[in-house]
Parts: sequence; structure tokens; C-alpha cells
Amino acid sequence: MYRSMVLICFSLVVFTGLQGRNIPSPCSRMTGVFNVRDYGATGDGRHLDSRAINRAIAACSKAGGGVVEFPPGIYLSGSIHLASHIRLYIGSGATILGAPAAMKAYDIAEPFSGKAYQDGGHTYFHNSLIWGEGLTDVSITGMGTINGGGLTRNDKDVGQGPVGNGDKAIALKSCRNVLIRDITILHGGHFAMLLTGCDLVTIDNVTIDTNRDGVDLDCCSNTMVSNCRINSPNDDGLCIKSSYALQKKIPTQNLMITNCEISGFKEGTLVDGSRQSAHNGYATGGRIKFGSESNGGFSNCTISNCTFTHCLGLALEEVDGGIMEGISISNLTMQDISRYPIYITLGSRNRGPSGITQGIMRNISISDVIGTEMDSVSGIQVTGMPGDDIEGLSLRNIRFSFKGGGTAAEAVRKFPELGSGYPAPSWLGPTPSWGIFVRHVKGLTLSGLSLSTDKPDLRPILIFSDVEDADINRLKAPVQSGIQAGIFRKTSGLTIENSPELKFSR
Repeated sequence: MYRSMVLICFSLVVFTGLQGRNIPSPCSRMTGVFNVRDYGATGDGRHLDSRAINRAIAACSKAGGGVVEFPPGIYLSGSIHLASHIRLYIGSGATILGAPAAMKAYDIAEPFSGKAYQDGGHTYFHNSLIWGEGLTDVSITGMGTINGGGLTRNDKDVGQGPVGNGDKAIALKSCRNVLIRDITILHGGHFAMLLTGCDLVTIDNVTIDTNRDGVDLDCCSNTMVSNCRINSPNDDGLCIKSSYALQKKIPTQNLMITNCEISGFKEGTLVDGSRQSAHNGYATGGRIKFGSESNGGFSNCTISNCTFTHCLGLALEEVDGGIMEGISISNLTMQDISRYPIYITLGSRNRGPSGITQGIMRNISISDVIGTEMDSVSGIQVTGMPGDDIEGLSLRNIRFSFKGGGTAAEAVRKFPELGSGYPAPSWLGPTPSWGIFVRHVKGLTLSGLSLSTDKPDLRPILIFSDVEDADINRLKAPVQSGIQAGIFRKTSGLTIENSPELKFSR
């Protein structure tokens, strides 16, 4: 009977192929695999295949779920509509290619009621190459590629802009039990991957080489990101947010990021292996960042075993009234870092409905970090707000080598408060100390910090301003002749041990 059924399936497939008709294969129906070619997709890279792809997804959904398969080929496509209980399988040799805007193949951005306190990229989801909303049990897997092709990197081109533009490769909103694994995303638009309000998410072994953000996780819970390579020379690599896009404050919580590689090489050169510089006279992008959208706050998040290469460093930004707490970060390596290696800031931008109270940052630990070829603009920078301290911060076992070259004029410049401004060190200018700058912090532990410069730096190693209850132990750094190693202003409850460079500091 088994041989008979195989012969029947084979005969029917050959027959339908000879007839040139786009009839679903009975074999596909029997196995729960819905091949997009059986629904009219050509895979030739010239004819628009999104209607056929969506027919395959609809048929799979009607059957109760299963696998929608892309065999080898190039599938030129507009918006693809995911459904619950569907696995989109992009096989080896298969590429989903985003259609050019002129084809008007992307869905119109959905209406958004009320005032948007976030940019258009976070406000709209349907104007994407692949999108889903309110879904359960959805996955995108396989060793194939999603090439954004005609996606725009400018969110001003979407929303109320021209019909036909898409700005995200993958956008998922309010979905549960999500798996994205093994795929490669090239040229992903504004967001190669945007997940908002999702729960139980796994992103594993994904390679992203894109022109703006790599992965944005916004208001998500119970999420794991592992074994990913993210190259984003013009914006953030892996960005954790808690915006007001769902029109209420929702925290990002229970997050684990591990074994990931972050870089800022020229777009496309991670995938092709050449890893070309993207500086062009400016600092490159790429980084792991919490914020800047932070209305709902962040809690119970860990980052471990990650590398940063030719990019920005690690940023924690709480500026929109949320609470950031319970953050543990460990085992990082950094090389050729622009602007700053570690940036932690509390601000009062407070973008959101009226009545937002000042945000809170507390109970944060960063340990076991090694970095070389660090930019001289800023060392480790930690800044709270006047009257609103960052509380309970631990920095342990950090070894950084900076390029140096800071000037005496930079050492005496008045360093501005962030206030309601956008949280970017480049907007504030060079810090007046090259190693560590700390302001408005209560309960600080610095232990096992080894800092050096490739060439002399005429700024102090360390500046504390408005700091309470700080412990410094085993800090090692070179002291330039005639330069005060450490400066402590409005600092109380200070303990310094095993740090001879700071012996004569004030």
C-alpha cells in the first residue's frame, strides 16, 4: 500500500506539472508541508510571488497548521502574512527578496489611534516584508536568506507616506511562542527584526547584516537570544526597548542574551567574509543597547558571553520614566570600539503621556569585560540625574585599553547634564576623565579595574561628582606627571583600597 501511495502521489505531481496548473500537491497535504511552488510561486526573482506565498500560508492555516516551505529559488515578494501554528521554512538555496517600492507590493501601514510617542518604525507593523499580529506558535526557520531588497531604511517613507514602501524585514506584534532560527537576513530596512509585546520568544543562530537596526525587542517577556551574529554599521545591533507603542507601559522582562557577536562593518561584508571598515570618517554603529525608548522599564535581564567588534559598546539608557533593575551582564570582549565601551545613563526625556515620573535605575552588575582599541571620547560613563541617583551599581573585573590622546582642555571642560536630551555620548562631547566618569550615583562598587592608554592622556583617570557610598578596590591605571589621577567632588562614604594611583587624589 505504501508503494502504491507513493506512485499515486508521483503520478499526480507529474500530471499537474505537465498541465502547468498551480494545484497543491496531494503529497504536500498528506505530510503537512505546503510548498509555495505548488501555489503558484515561481522563485525566479522576477515575478512577484507574494500572492502565491500567502495562498500557501492560508491553506496551511486552514488545515490546522504545518510547514510552508520555500525550496531553492529567489522569491520576489511584497508583504507576507504569517498565521498561527505555521512554520515558515526557508530552505538552503532559497531567498525571499523584498520587492522594490515601485511595485507597491507592501501592505499599507495600519491606523494608529491617538498620539504616537514613538517613531514610525515602532508605530506600524503591516508595512513589512513578513509580519504577524496576535499569533500563537509561529516560527521562521531554515538555512535560507531574507534579503530586504527594496525595503526603505527611513521610517518617514512609511506610515502616512507613500503607499508601497516597507521598512522591516520581520515584524511581529503581540505574538506568543515564537521561534526564529538559522536564517540569514541581509539589508533589513529600518528593522531587520522587530518584536513588540511578544512572549516566549527564541531567536537562535541567526545572522543579520543590515543597514539599520538588527534586532529590536520591545515590551517582550520570556525571551532568549543566542548564538547570533548581528552586523549593523548605521544603527543599533541588538536593541532592547519598552516603548509606548502598545499604548500602555509594558516592561521588557525575563530576557537572556548569550553567545552573540555584534559588529559594525560595512553592510554586506559580514556575510561575504571581507569585514570592511565602515568608519568613513565617522564612528560606526552596532551595539547592545537598553533604550532609548523605556516607558515600561526593564527587569530580570542577563547578557553573557558576547563579542563587540568595530562598533559601539554597551549602553543602558533609562530616560522615559520606567524602572530599570535586576540587570546582570558578564563575560564580554570588545575590540575597536567607537565613542564609548560602557554607557549607563538616567535621563528625563519622558517621552509619553503627561504625568510621567522620573525613571529609576538600580541593582545593575557588569563584570568580566575585556576591551582593546577603545575610542578616547569617553571611558566608562555613568550618569544619573541631580536628585535622582543611579543606585546599586557594580563594575568588576574590567580590563580596557584606550587609544588615549585626551587634552588638558578636555580635562577642565564643564561636562553637561543629560537632562531631557537624547542619550548619546557623542552629543555631550568628550568626558573630562579618560577612564571612568561617575555622577549622581549612590552605592557604587568598582573592583578589579585595569585601565591603560596606547598614548598619553592628559585627563584624570577618574572623576566622581555627587557620589555616595562608593568602594574602589584594585584599580590600576597609568598616572601622567602633573595630572591628578582621581578627582572626587561632593563625594561621601568613599573607600579606596589597593589602588596606589589614587593615593594622593582628592
